[in-house]
Amino acid sequence: MTTEIQEPDQARLEQTLGQLVVDMGAAMNGALVLIGVDLGLWRALDESGPTTSEQLAARTGLRERYLREWLSAQVASGYLTYEPDNDTFTLSPEHAMALAREDSPVYLAGGLHLISSVYKDRLRITERIRNGEGFGWHEHDPELFVGTEQFFRPGYRANLVDVWLPTLDGVVDKLRAGATVADIGCGHGVSTTLLAQAFPQSTIRGFDYHDGSIARARELAAEEGVDNDTFEVASATDFPGSDYDLICYFDCLHDMGDPVGALRYARGALADDGTVMLVEPFARDSLPENLNPVGRMYYAASTVLCTPSSLDQPVALGLGAQAGERRLADVAAEAGFGTFRRATETPFNLVLEARP
Repeated sequence: MTTEIQEPDQARLEQTLGQLVVDMGAAMNGALVLIGVDLGLWRALDESGPTTSEQLAARTGLRERYLREWLSAQVASGYLTYEPDNDTFTLSPEHAMALAREDSPVYLAGGLHLISSVYKDRLRITERIRNGEGFGWHEHDPELFVGTEQFFRPGYRANLVDVWLPTLDGVVDKLRAGATVADIGCGHGVSTTLLAQAFPQSTIRGFDYHDGSIARARELAAEEGVDNDTFEVASATDFPGSDYDLICYFDCLHDMGDPVGALRYARGALADDGTVMLVEPFARDSLPENLNPVGRMYYAASTVLCTPSSLDQPVALGLGAQAGERRLADVAAEAGFGTFRRATETPFNLVLEARP
């Protein structure tokens, strides 16, 4: 039986090629954005206002010919504007918030380190996919850990203390009075240290199975001068302690091989009136509902980061980064939680509350 080959629709073909050209340009320019971060170009543009390539070269001490090409690429990407009458390039305040100002709640440039790491690991991940094997979080290029920290830090700083925690039933009062908190899968400890800074009467314990991340978390906490948080190497099913008032999972439960077992262990470690705070990548409950730019990014990340991590661990459930609230509610119910609800959301995250 032969299958008739259909002739391509010319308009759709042109649309497909156009999208690929756009995507290829974005992939190339991602490296240039990071080069701009590393060389201080975004910061210099933010501080200088409209500037020529010669002025930027004088300000940064870099070769003008390189800068001219870099600036042109950013204009073509829509990140800078160009005024031909006076040959100047300008970084708008809105773009500065995303590309130049690291304390901005919407700073995203650092997250491109995460994407850079994927290209470095591509061949090894391809082999694992070919063989049906997992790829552990700890196996990735170290740039992944830097990118994860820098991608999530702005959102945590902007939302965790002032927006997310107040939506949980009675949690803020406990934290102010002095609570015991476990931050599971804490990575570089950004969330752990934010909690410790905001609630000095509480004890915040960060746990992660990756010893390199725990070492970095300790360094960052010391730099911030925080002394009511601690960091230990431990997994989601063997971390020490009991009677926790709050157990948190920030963008990590879906990476675990056995999320049901992790939440079941957490339920046993909670105080009778304790709370689990589950922060997960934003997703609706079905594929058609997630066909948008955020869903596109998260499905891609899930393919090369989240799902391989889960498949590398016992049980290997493979929730994926776009599990959605309904699937996560099923996981919590199977783990023995009687109450589960969406507390709030952002464009990038679902914030979910589970109670015994």
